[in-house]
Amino acid sequence: MDRSLRNVLVVSFGFLLLFTAYGGLQSLQSSLYSEEGLGVTALSTLYGGMLLSSMFLPPLLIERLGCKGTIILSMCGYVAFSVGNFFASWYTLIPTSILLGLGAAPLWSAQSTYLTIMGNTHAKKAGKHGKDVVNQYFGIFFLVFQSSGVWGNLISSLVFGQTPSQGSGVLAVLMIAAFLKPIRDVQRESEGEKKSPPFWSTLLSTFKLYRDKRLCLLILLPLYSGLQQGFLSSEYTRSYVTCALGIQFVGYVMICFSATNALCSVLYGKVSQYTGRAVLYVLGTVTHLSCMIALLLWRPGADQLVVFFVFSGLWGVADAVWQTQNNALYGVLFEKSKEAAFANYRLWEALGYVIAFGYSTFLCVRVKLYILLGVLSLTVVAYGLVECVESKNPIRPHAAGQANQAEDEEIETKM
Repeated sequence: MDRSLRNVLVVSFGFLLLFTAYGGLQSLQSSLYSEEGLGVTALSTLYGGMLLSSMFLPPLLIERLGCKGTIILSMCGYVAFSVGNFFASWYTLIPTSILLGLGAAPLWSAQSTYLTIMGNTHAKKAGKHGKDVVNQYFGIFFLVFQSSGVWGNLISSLVFGQTPSQGSGVLAVLMIAAFLKPIRDVQRESEGEKKSPPFWSTLLSTFKLYRDKRLCLLILLPLYSGLQQGFLSSEYTRSYVTCALGIQFVGYVMICFSATNALCSVLYGKVSQYTGRAVLYVLGTVTHLSCMIALLLWRPGADQLVVFFVFSGLWGVADAVWQTQNNALYGVLFEKSKEAAFANYRLWEALGYVIAFGYSTFLCVRVKLYILLGVLSLTVVAYGLVECVESKNPIRPHAAGQANQAEDEEIETKM
């Protein structure tokens, strides 16, 4: 097996183990701890912490600890949150939510940076387009990662009131520590290390990237991603599934979402090299628009069991587009500033989550759907402008076995 692919699989299965414990907990927060709004407050606090950490921590931690060290440290916050849910109260959930939030942005930024570098490195050796390999690697990752929603929700559904054990989170930390190859080792085979940039330069790199107008246009993509995921995990599970069918069906409905999301992720990662990413974005947009309009018109009832699964499945079909293509797009467009770019991505995605959970308790479902429709429409327009600009700058495939100076500088980063 190719070394790059092996490392991608190690990251993927590490996240699978980690989120098998966390995924089921997240899906049930708003329903299981509904008294006095504890569940929604915990989720809002979590993404608030992620919002703050996105501004400064990812580039700094990746610079100091490397991708592997950042992933290991951040995973510990998820383990702490899982433990806190076994003794659920305001005094355990809120502090552990903050801890998880602070670690979430560095975790995902390090993961995305790692996959992007691995994809570009492999593309260089194989003489392929970097964007195609990066897309494929993200597709593989989300195939494995999204299946965590299946196992986590299956556990919480079969034994309702019980949550997945934090033991899988501990196994995730051990797996990454033992088997993931530090990205610095990969670079040393062909590159020398550069001098680390100044501390303050690294700390503020997230904000410096806003000089790039493409990033300013693309911030709506992660913002919408956070809003739509927040709607599904909070509003759909509570206002539709729990209200009509009962909380015992939440896990099963989310299993359908995770399964379709996982399968579509690997499919999109493979077909994007033939269709281009724009076609997939159109698919995701049309699917979500159709679901939102249908939800506005639908009157859910207990006798419509299949419809609840159809909606969650279609939501997964569209969400797979946002997850795979958004991450690959950021990695391709901002190759020289990957850490800062992915930190920005997590910043705006976290803001989307915070907004979604923040207005969850005082806006009706119809208003939230109209907000999603509006943001999605603006997002598509902004994305289209970026594609128009990028179409004038086609990306050529790497020459097999060769590396030009610009590519060398991209890989020789602060790991």
